[in-house]
Amino acid sequence: MKKEKTRCPWGGSHELHVPYHDEEWGAPCHDDVRHFEFLVLEAAQAGLSWLTVLKKREAYRKAYRGFDPARVARFATRDVERLLGDPGIIRNRAKIASSITNAKRFLEVQKELGSFDAYLWNWTGGKPVVNHWTQQSQIPPRTELSDAISKDLKARGFSFVGSTIIYSHLQAVGVVNDHLETCFRWKEVQARGRGRSRTGASPN
Repeated sequence: MKKEKTRCPWGGSHELHVPYHDEEWGAPCHDDVRHFEFLVLEAAQAGLSWLTVLKKREAYRKAYRGFDPARVARFATRDVERLLGDPGIIRNRAKIASSITNAKRFLEVQKELGSFDAYLWNWTGGKPVVNHWTQQSQIPPRTELSDAISKDLKARGFSFVGSTIIYSHLQAVGVVNDHLETCFRWKEVQARGRGRSRTGASPN
């Protein structure tokens, strides 16, 4: 009989959580399209559960044109109305408006530093922060690092980038490894290391 993998407690709590936990969460990401995707989705999650967002992820990818920040930055009033009428996504006007503004600010960061990826990883010197948690309850909702990045992004004109949202982003893209030490992914994601920064790769 094949032994079941030991996961973080939340990682096996729903069928959609399993592939996200096993293949994506915590793995070092260096793809600007994926970074922008998570900025949009994590802002959309505010006040809701991540499972709610995962269920709508494919609809979001279609509605947001593959999460190409250059395309989203050009969204006009008709696009806002289209998104507000799309039952596949979370129809919140403030969050939708924020996603378009953030796309414009995202492009400014790319222009300044070459990629959003370079901006984000520079905060940790290009290396993941590897934590050594043994219980889910030990994982904080925010840290001094997420506080600092949140403050800087707000100063750059981003919105819906509070410290808790940014910490979720850092966890998702592997800047922080918050898998429990007992989880099979804790060591796996460390082996991924840092790859080449990209600005236009597909998130699929």
